[in-house]
Amino acid sequence: MTNVLLTDWTGPFALPPFAALRDEDFGPAFDAALEEARANVAQIVANPAAPDFANTIEALEQAEGLLDRVSGLFYNLAGADSTPARQALQRELAPKLSAFSSEVLMNPALFARVQAVVDTAQGLSAEQARVLDLYRQMFVRAGAALEGEDATRMAAIKSRLAVLGTEFTQNLLADESEWFMDLAEVDLEGLPAFVVDAARAAGAERGAAGPVVTLSRSLIVPFLQFSPRRDLRERAYRAWAARGANGGKTDNRAIAAETLALREERAKLLGYPSFSAYKLEPEMAKTPERVRELLMRVWEPAKAKAEADADVLAEMMHADGVNGDLEPWDWRYYSEKRRVAEHDFDEAGLKPYLSLGAMLGAMFDTANRLFGLEFAEIDGPFYHPDVRGWEVTRGGQHVAVFLGDYFARGSKRSGAWCSAMRSQRKLGGDVRPIVVNVCNFAKGEPTLLSYDDARTLFHEFGHALHQMLSDVTYQFISGTSVARDFVELPSQLYEHWLEVPEVLERHARHYKTDEAMPAELLRKLLAAATYDQGFATVEFLGSALVDLAFHEGAAPADPMAMQADVLAAIGMPKAIGMRHATPHFAHVFSGDGYSSGYYSYMWSEVMDADAFAAFEEVGDPFDPATARRLEAFILSAGGSRPPEELYTAFRGQMPGVEPLLKGRGLLEA
Repeated sequence: MTNVLLTDWTGPFALPPFAALRDEDFGPAFDAALEEARANVAQIVANPAAPDFANTIEALEQAEGLLDRVSGLFYNLAGADSTPARQALQRELAPKLSAFSSEVLMNPALFARVQAVVDTAQGLSAEQARVLDLYRQMFVRAGAALEGEDATRMAAIKSRLAVLGTEFTQNLLADESEWFMDLAEVDLEGLPAFVVDAARAAGAERGAAGPVVTLSRSLIVPFLQFSPRRDLRERAYRAWAARGANGGKTDNRAIAAETLALREERAKLLGYPSFSAYKLEPEMAKTPERVRELLMRVWEPAKAKAEADADVLAEMMHADGVNGDLEPWDWRYYSEKRRVAEHDFDEAGLKPYLSLGAMLGAMFDTANRLFGLEFAEIDGPFYHPDVRGWEVTRGGQHVAVFLGDYFARGSKRSGAWCSAMRSQRKLGGDVRPIVVNVCNFAKGEPTLLSYDDARTLFHEFGHALHQMLSDVTYQFISGTSVARDFVELPSQLYEHWLEVPEVLERHARHYKTDEAMPAELLRKLLAAATYDQGFATVEFLGSALVDLAFHEGAAPADPMAMQADVLAAIGMPKAIGMRHATPHFAHVFSGDGYSSGYYSYMWSEVMDADAFAAFEEVGDPFDPATARRLEAFILSAGGSRPPEELYTAFRGQMPGVEPLLKGRGLLEA
């Protein structure tokens, strides 16, 4: 049979031929793509012409076209709809792709050509000069200047890290997909209907006899919020916190230790004092000292707020006749009761107005009003029956294809993310992107979101806009190919429009009656926007500070012991757990993406609070001129200029931390 992965995709929008995909085709397709890429790179190296931007940099940009296409499809499927065959191929591919990367980036003859272009280039556009600088930086940071045993060791380290990252991810998926807690009918007492419905749907999806609680955030968090059964809350929370640390073949603790040791060795081979110093050099933060300064500036007011809240919640718990200390499985339950008491506002009363369909409408309408984008649903089939697709246009012109994969299932890794099956570029023809948002909402008829879920929906769509509105020549700097501590700016900024009253007034409508959210409920929702931010900030900062500590000095032989030491040193409140403890900290250990970089969300939040203020200052959250500047300097620019330049071009100057503290309710207005 013809391998469809190696044929031209001639269907609508050149989408992958999802209906014809076979897992057994991916291995041969990767082999063919690697062979083609190696041949293309060899041709660049052997070119007798003097190195220039076109025959070296632009040639490299196009050398891996088939590999980009196959891997862009495969890794989206592997994360969102895993199968045993896909997992096996991931394990096989990790060292293969790492070896290829080392062959290219540590090829002395190829690096010599890149350096020659740097030394002789003239007449380049600003975008070309930026791409050239980033290419040289990539080669140097990958070890292109290393020789002999150091070069051999660097390649081995990168190969092993690729294997470890794959193992970490697959172990975590196994723990998350295998665990569930059966609920008897009596265990459902006190739970809102939407939690009961989600538990029944999860039970059906798992093939259980009745309702269950799983480790999907969109199910376990509301269970911890609403279940009056402290014993069941404790059991569920402990399972959630223990992911990746249950012993046996899926335990991630040894993987974390080996990963940290190899990262330190990698950095020192390149001449850096620590992995954190290496990793942060190209980011906005630049140094671990600047990261720590930001995190600790926020830590003190957040901790004070959380400790004051803990005292109130403990009193409520004791009033219920429960003795002892407030525990992590108690916080959400008593915090929800307190929110109802103090704000006369509860999640159960809100969710009927936040159906997935209504929030998708809000999300698309906001993009239309800001950027003139229009969304028309298109027919599949896509890679899973749950996936929906839209053509994105502006002024009648095709912009992108957007795919939304929103429901939790056992084959999907946890969390929410945005990726691209195809990225925007102009080199070699105008290529428009295929962008994917993946979430893990509890499926229902209809699916009702929490306010946190709705924020997640908007967050990931902010990333999608960064991809869809990209307008650059080179894929290397397309869309979200920017500094890690800048990439969260568009996503976190887009969340702000969910708090714009007219957005909710227009779209937050009851799923049964189509009535608008009552004005009083809307007022209470917005008034409670910063409720429990002490808790949310502390659980995030606990993870960010542990990540930083892991990488800014010698690698710990026992990461769990260092985690405990860091939390003790900062005085982590007993009743608040880390958002991501080490054995399930996929941001940091499933790959290098957020390693020594989990702080990025907060670094970007400093900017997003200030960026939305640009709209507030002109009195219009949809101000056309401000939206045009946002698109021109942030959303369409990709990595075409350093992030500080892009942000300053949009806003005039870099912001301070005060808007962040105010936005989180940690600083008085």
